[in-house]
Amino acid sequence: MSLFITFEGPDGSGKTTQARLLAEYLESQGKPVLLTREPGGTVISEQIRDVVLSTRNQSIRHETEALLFSAARAQIVAELIRPALAAGKIVVCDRYADSTMAYQGYGLGLDLDALRAITRFATGGLVPDVTFYIDVPAHVGLTRRQRGETNRLDQKDLDYHARVREGFLKMAREEPQRWIVIDGTRPVDQVQQEIRQKLEQKLEGR
Repeated sequence: MSLFITFEGPDGSGKTTQARLLAEYLESQGKPVLLTREPGGTVISEQIRDVVLSTRNQSIRHETEALLFSAARAQIVAELIRPALAAGKIVVCDRYADSTMAYQGYGLGLDLDALRAITRFATGGLVPDVTFYIDVPAHVGLTRRQRGETNRLDQKDLDYHARVREGFLKMAREEPQRWIVIDGTRPVDQVQQEIRQKLEQKLEGR
């Protein structure tokens, strides 16, 4: 049974760790799994990632940023995600199109309808079956991120990251049948346990 699972969250939410843990758990259950990330996942998409997240590119226009993320997305959907789903795999992706809506739409103020149209073009209309949103307050996520290597988006101010978080929460409220909101302020193992439970409940209802 193919399944497309995405993980979203503010920077420092722990979503990357949770995506990896869920993929490992599903593999331990004998399920075929593809774990990947956005932007990235393919040779071309990783090159785009280097450009769009580099701290050297502070002068990048908002529109350019959105289009680069969408370009990387178009490549990974065609090259990795759709073939994996067609082969009956479970795809677990660390970020996807909802990040563009949150970061470039709600965060930067770009036109949401335009971003939706670009996303449909880039993905061919591919929407996740389940989206786990790992929620932490913006200041908590930024504090966590500052402990390690930061990218260009991490360096934006707190107000920007607060808008991003509110954007995520708004999307989750508008589409509750797909989104599952998880409190990411708790210990890693507790967060992962709830993710597994929620996924099992979701699959039972299919």
